[in-house]
Amino acid sequence: MKQFLLAVSLLAGIGASQVSVADDALKAAIAGQQRTPANAVRDSARHPYETLTFFGIKPGMTVVELAPGGGWYTEILAPYLRDNGKMIAALGDPAVSKGAASFKQKLDATPAVYGKVQMGVFAPPAKLEYAAKGSVDMVLTFRNIHNWIGNGEPAMKALFQSAYDSLKPGGVFGVVEHRLPASKTQDEKASTGYVHESYVIKLAESVGFKLAAKSEVNANAKDTSDHENGVWALPPTFANKEKDKAKYEAIGESDRMTLKFVKP
Repeated sequence: MKQFLLAVSLLAGIGASQVSVADDALKAAIAGQQRTPANAVRDSARHPYETLTFFGIKPGMTVVELAPGGGWYTEILAPYLRDNGKMIAALGDPAVSKGAASFKQKLDATPAVYGKVQMGVFAPPAKLEYAAKGSVDMVLTFRNIHNWIGNGEPAMKALFQSAYDSLKPGGVFGVVEHRLPASKTQDEKASTGYVHESYVIKLAESVGFKLAAKSEVNANAKDTSDHENGVWALPPTFANKEKDKAKYEAIGESDRMTLKFVKP
């Protein structure tokens, strides 16, 4: 662990261009010993280096991760931002939420990596208090939007508005989400876990964001999005257990949109 942190610190001092240093530091974070082996195995499906590079992340930024779950991306973002930037993990109150309590335990267990991570209150639709207005360079959310849609359109707009308000002018809102083909119907709760790309774009633009770019880095043409038990039939969840498991293994993880929005 000490060797990893030293490597990141040394990279920050190399007299190369900022882009080169950022790329090397990101690679170091992704390759670091702090990562859970089961998480690192999924890099070929989740493409963390390509995804974060597409969003334009730099080590001196203040970055919010909305609903970090078990901390898959936190394991990369926290050491990457530790020395020169700031990471804010936006999630529920650990005193109330078991998931948030588990996440806090993960942070507390390894202060050398996670000791500088700040926690902000994010429990939609009621609480969106994770960062001061105009204080953040980047807000990221990975495969979460389907979890929030059931709160209703006004709540979704308020959530996206909170991301917009927290960002500085020129700040980036990066979204990765399971993608439902435009030809298929999305129910009002996104119960399959898949979401229309057009829905996300329209919602982001309704609060003032501009769509800067799309990436197909997380696309998967094998995913037909019509599985029994939705996206959770696919790896790594395998909701149907042994039923058609070989088929789902062959498909791999979901087809995902990767969208970069900018606050003008």
